[in-house]
Amino acid sequence: MLGIRFMKALPNTYMLQYKKGKVVREGAGISFFYYAPTTSLVAVPMASIDVPFILNEVTADFQDITIQGQVAYRVKEPKTLAQILNFTLAQNARDYVSDDPKKIWQRVINQTQVLMRAELQKLTLRQALQSSDELVQKVRQNLVNSEFVAQLGIEVMALSVLAVKPNPETARALEAKIRELLLLEADEAIYRRRNASVEQERSIKENELNTEIAVESKKRQIRETQIDADRAIQEKRQLILQDEMQGKITLEEKNKELVALSVQNKKQEADAQAYKLTAVMQAFKDVDPKVMQSLTNVGMQPAQLIAAAFQSLAENAGRIGNLNIAPELLQELLKVAPKK
Repeated sequence: MLGIRFMKALPNTYMLQYKKGKVVREGAGISFFYYAPTTSLVAVPMASIDVPFILNEVTADFQDITIQGQVAYRVKEPKTLAQILNFTLAQNARDYVSDDPKKIWQRVINQTQVLMRAELQKLTLRQALQSSDELVQKVRQNLVNSEFVAQLGIEVMALSVLAVKPNPETARALEAKIRELLLLEADEAIYRRRNASVEQERSIKENELNTEIAVESKKRQIRETQIDADRAIQEKRQLILQDEMQGKITLEEKNKELVALSVQNKKQEADAQAYKLTAVMQAFKDVDPKVMQSLTNVGMQPAQLIAAAFQSLAENAGRIGNLNIAPELLQELLKVAPKK
């Protein structure tokens, strides 16, 4: 329709409208009508792009190494990039008239490879395998500060290394060496574990022996305490026995004194009785025995008087010719005689 067309750009696409060699309209995500026969459209994508790469390089010790990673970038200055590369759209307003838009990521990869090679030539194979993070940081910083990247008007957002691999033969050699080291570490770990087990067992045995020694020491202390307690009890008993014996001795001494005093008193009483009897006997010394006998018969029972009479008869039996005793007298004597 007379060459008039409508263009609506995406929000992350920067559009440039050229007419007669001059920019008449530009911006991100703009929409406008244009006259196709006299207008050139330039579309520069500004969205971030992730570009994977696989690089084959050589380390400082001349070992082949393969680096697999990814770099992310985005267009920061679309007008600058549009002046360096051709982002002109074809008449259908969809395709580009050249392959320059597809070359930008290759230029980024090439610059990344150049910087990566410069860093790898400073590292040995082992260092490159072990310091991938440091390698990424240095290469990314060099990419950010790269004059080439700044001239393209793009911004490197991220760089990541997914794998760093040597060639298969070197990898097998490293694996064998590492395997030997791992086996050696495993053997050392087994030795340390066994040694620790032996040390632990020895410590347990020592603790058991120390416990037995402590138990025996406590038993010995208990026995000594028991012996001391028994000795103290024996000493207390001996003291009690000594006190009892001393009390008995004191009591016996008191009894001895009492007996001596009692004997002395009885002796004095006996002496007094003897003196009394001597005095009485002295008083009856000159008295006629018959008078004494008569005096003793005073107050006797009839039976006793008859017995005394029979005794007198017996004493004078030589002078008596015949003696007649009436049966009534004997019966009276038998009545009063004590029964057995």
